[in-house]
Amino acid sequence: MTTYDRRDLGLLLLRLGTGGVLAAHGAQKLFGWFGGHGLEGTGQFMESVGYAPGKASATAAGLAEAGGGTLLALGLATPAAGAAAAGAMAGASAVHTPNGFFNAEGGFEYAATLGLAATGLAVAGPGRLSLDHAVGHVFDRGWMVPTALAATAALTAVVVGARNRRVRDGKKEEAAEGFDEQEALFGEE
Repeated sequence: MTTYDRRDLGLLLLRLGTGGVLAAHGAQKLFGWFGGHGLEGTGQFMESVGYAPGKASATAAGLAEAGGGTLLALGLATPAAGAAAAGAMAGASAVHTPNGFFNAEGGFEYAATLGLAATGLAVAGPGRLSLDHAVGHVFDRGWMVPTALAATAALTAVVVGARNRRVRDGKKEEAAEGFDEQEALFGEE
């Protein structure tokens, strides 16, 4: 009989908590569960904060959160699950960063915490109380950790970078429109 140590129990609790929260957030986006807005409403929001196309962005974020969270909770394909969830949280952090760190002010604290927990689980592994352990770690090999994290980091950098450019260009356009309105009101001097 296998004895489980504190580390295995701790990883199980961390996986269940982090994975459960992420899965619930993804279900809000994908299905409108738990007070969420579903793909249509989330897609409109994603578009409004610079992620375009909105519905595709909502689908990708929802799948990364719901899928990554569910797999983390189960302890299956832990490197890929943790990386996917971390990527989604990096995208969320980009939206909240202008509001500072603390969640109470609309900051990125919450998203960063979930992303770091997911990354930590990807690196540490799921422990023995997991499906990865039960199936012989076929989806949890050592080389998968840096591969999953690097691929997710690269994709996230491209997506967040494109979003940031759209937001920056939108602000420039708003400023130019404001200038044009002022010029129309006051005339050229």
